[in-house]
Amino acid sequence: MPNNEIDAQSRAAANLSVRRDGKGRTWSHIRQAWFAEFPEEVVRQEFACRLVNDYGFALQQMGEEMEVQRGRESAEADIVIWRTAKDKADEKAPLIVVECKSDNVTITAKDYGQGESYARVVNAPFFVTHNNRETRCWRVKKDRMPGYIEEITDIPRAEATDKEIEELIKKLKLFKEDEFADLLHQCHNVIRNREHLDPAAAFDEIAKVLFMKVCFERRLLRGRDRRNRFTADYLDEKADEFKEPIKVLFDQTKDEYEADYLFAQDEEIRLKFPTVREIVRLLERYNLSDTSEDVKGIAFEKFLGKTFRGEIGQFFTPREIVRFMVEMAEPKFGDIICDPASGSGGFLIRFFAKVRDELLAETDAAYAKFKAELEKKKMPEAKRAKVLRDKWQQLQRDLDPKNTASRLWELSNRCVYGTDANDRMARTSKMNMIMHGDGHGGVHHWNGFLNVNGIFDGRFHIILTNPPFGAHVEATALVEVPEGKEWDEAKKRYAGEYGQAYRDTVARVEAETKYAAAVARETKRLEDAIDAAKTAGDKDARKECDKELSDYERATAVKIAAEGRALIKQRFNYPVFLYEAEHVGITATGEPDVNELYPNDRQPAGGAKTCVEIYREFRKNPEGFFADGPAE
Repeated sequence: MPNNEIDAQSRAAANLSVRRDGKGRTWSHIRQAWFAEFPEEVVRQEFACRLVNDYGFALQQMGEEMEVQRGRESAEADIVIWRTAKDKADEKAPLIVVECKSDNVTITAKDYGQGESYARVVNAPFFVTHNNRETRCWRVKKDRMPGYIEEITDIPRAEATDKEIEELIKKLKLFKEDEFADLLHQCHNVIRNREHLDPAAAFDEIAKVLFMKVCFERRLLRGRDRRNRFTADYLDEKADEFKEPIKVLFDQTKDEYEADYLFAQDEEIRLKFPTVREIVRLLERYNLSDTSEDVKGIAFEKFLGKTFRGEIGQFFTPREIVRFMVEMAEPKFGDIICDPASGSGGFLIRFFAKVRDELLAETDAAYAKFKAELEKKKMPEAKRAKVLRDKWQQLQRDLDPKNTASRLWELSNRCVYGTDANDRMARTSKMNMIMHGDGHGGVHHWNGFLNVNGIFDGRFHIILTNPPFGAHVEATALVEVPEGKEWDEAKKRYAGEYGQAYRDTVARVEAETKYAAAVARETKRLEDAIDAAKTAGDKDARKECDKELSDYERATAVKIAAEGRALIKQRFNYPVFLYEAEHVGITATGEPDVNELYPNDRQPAGGAKTCVEIYREFRKNPEGFFADGPAE
């Protein structure tokens, strides 16, 4: 039933903010008392204010540090919420249990296991795990064994009726991998069937609608919108107000991503209103922003693979191989990666996720160590709270993606680069990376390895790519360096930003380009001489020119080969690891399979070491892998 028992005074309190007394204490609105301003207390009070301001709950229907009996042990739940203040007074089962964490920046299985345990003991249907970085909502499946829970994208608001709560459970749920992939295909088919677009054009329109969805989900998350605009109902309402409601929303989306150069200023969604409305209707029940990155990634790549491989003729590296290659590269913070044929962005996404997760884990460990050492010291509670809070805030600043001095900003904006010669693929890379976290700013539509946003030879620690082996390159095709004012200005700008390494690369490329041009001129001179001798019927002259051309081409090839071998010997003077795998995680038809490449949950039976584990042993002692000592 609706929560009609919340009186006007309680409603007036729906603009709460965290209060501090300047003496190291923070005010609990629920308990009506001051407490030491430890980080965990700040996290809890901020979320309590959000429950009142954004969800409409009254202070009278909430409790803090409520004792929960678990077997022979008792524990305290951070926040407990009842349907009404009367339900709380009558000690009825609560609606929601909230578990707040501050000791870590990532919510782990242990955290939501603890939240589930609280919720099951008090018979609450929902629980929330929350910290400064993320909030995750869960539904307790009471008809299943403990440990079986379902993640949903939101909790009920205060005024929700029983029927509305049931609808919420049905609508606001997270994507499962196959569901998302199937849904994308449904959207694709809607466009093809209604608009009769080819697969590539249909995909472009889906991409725009997906970006629009992510845009308005994030606006909701940041509090910029009070209502979700990405719904069929909202479009219907605005159809009476605006002649082109889709254009209005897409223009707002373009403004949101203006700095990322995803869309041209005149870009539009080229679909009829009923078509877009149907796609929005199909997608609106899911929350794309809160869906796990792994689920989104796998599903999106399945959709991309089927669409582009089957209908456009492009292929993507299987996810298992991507992860294996990144594990082999052992990336760490400070490494700069480039994929010069980025495709869907798989290598860049996996690099970003692995390094980001290591940063988060390091932060967790640093805070836990600091806290443990601090607890050994004797000091007043207020001072202890301040020392912990200062440390916690410093660590949080280092993980703020908007703080240009943070390591997470550095990773997102200065460590991940990619290019793709196909405009559609470059945009796909960006879209995939945005859905996975970030790092998309370094991806560009570019056919080359020079002079676009700091992408140049010698700059990167890691190059991971799956080159377009099926691409046809003309034998006479040359790497061309542009000339003129624009090129000079670009060189000056990038030299100022990247220094001598960039200048050396440009000088080398320009020298090689001049050499290639000289070879081309000499070849052209001899070919013209052959044509002239042929036209004049001078067999001797033609024979002499043929020999000269043949000798020149042979001498050039020998010179290039000799220089190449010298460079290879100089730059690749180390043992090379080779491994023949039988099981790589997928079958020839793309089905999941045993995976012997890296540590995972589908390794072969028998406890044999994976390829990555053997490779790391090889890195430590390559000589131990040669039967008769090191190879010459």
